[in-house]
Amino acid sequence: MSLPARYRRVLLKISGEALMGEQDYGLDSAMVERIAAEVKSVHALGVEICVVIGGGNIFRGLAGAARGMERATADYMGMLATVINSLAMQNALEKCGVPTRVQSAIGMQAVCEPYIRRRAMRHMEKGRVVIFAAGTGNPFFTTDTAAALRASEMGCDALLKATKVDGVYSADPKKVADARRYDRLSYLDVLSRDLQVMDASAISLARENRIPILVFSIHNPGGFADVVNGKGLFTIITEES
Repeated sequence: MSLPARYRRVLLKISGEALMGEQDYGLDSAMVERIAAEVKSVHALGVEICVVIGGGNIFRGLAGAARGMERATADYMGMLATVINSLAMQNALEKCGVPTRVQSAIGMQAVCEPYIRRRAMRHMEKGRVVIFAAGTGNPFFTTDTAAALRASEMGCDALLKATKVDGVYSADPKKVADARRYDRLSYLDVLSRDLQVMDASAISLARENRIPILVFSIHNPGGFADVVNGKGLFTIITEES
């Protein structure tokens, strides 16, 4: 198969909040299906895809800790939320004809595979989408860090972060009218300006392994395919700004 896409293997990071759609909580099935269609369009290009999904639409560890819960316990609850989201995305992808496997960093063989690096790579080589659930399997690490870790382990050409806005801004564009949008940044720019794209450990891990981070809006139809092809609106974060 000819491969017009710029990247051969990518990791897509989706926030749990993206799966809420217009709801205040939980899963919006229409939104899950729309994101699955976006993944299908990139899969059809021959790109190998792995996915990490957050759990903030169901439970967020930091929020639980802020309410007095032990942080480690709250984080484990957040990891379980990501498994629920991953199974929902797997179901949506397979309904539209994309073979998918969920691998969890926390053992739960009744519902998904355990995370095994070589098996995950083999799945992708066979044309399956692999969804990595339960973060890193350890408390005190975010799903952003899990995304950077899995992208490094899988040898991905890029980490694509799907957000609510079409790139990285100097401030929240929904709150600050004159917030500046960046087309390109360096890893050090993001860290020194505290731009809150991903947490510092995720940025540092991507930097160490020279994995470019592309930030784009999941709400733009066809946005995922556009970014993989180097088109559309996005911010790219690399060593050089």
